[in-house]
Amino acid sequence: MRRLIFLLAFLVPAVLLAVAFYMEYVMGLEPCPLCWLQRFAFMAVGLVGLIALLHNPGNVMGRVYGLLLAVFAGVGVGLAGRQLWLQSLPPDQVPACGPSVEYMLEVFPLMDVLMTAMRGTGDCAVVSWRFLGLSIPGWTAVFFVLIILAGLAILFGAVRSRRSQGWMN
Repeated sequence: MRRLIFLLAFLVPAVLLAVAFYMEYVMGLEPCPLCWLQRFAFMAVGLVGLIALLHNPGNVMGRVYGLLLAVFAGVGVGLAGRQLWLQSLPPDQVPACGPSVEYMLEVFPLMDVLMTAMRGTGDCAVVSWRFLGLSIPGWTAVFFVLIILAGLAILFGAVRSRRSQGWMN
């Protein structure tokens, strides 16, 4: 069961990133700075899922991977929550739109780009796509919460490996 969770922790972000790139390059939706950061959070979750799947850890390391999944997904849900908050603001309170991420990376120091991205810009408040009433950050928040729950289930031992005979595995 735990290997299945690690497989899903790799596959779900991979599929969601493929959808994000489809939306960007085929549908023409330009990602905002918070969207980029959420993508990086999904990449981190997917990488942890892949490493854990290939490692097939015992009990202790499995819990470490579960913690990492929950932490990276927690960062992602925080970023998605910030974007949802920006989308809920009245138009007169939305921050000004900023330059593209590509431009900021060329011109500004990396820390300035990260700080601007985490605060969000007016671009982050634009709702350009909805499905079943949720915008893109709404859906990313749902998936991040599911990954947090799976990571916590592994961390607290609700899901164990068959290999895990003792606490040192």
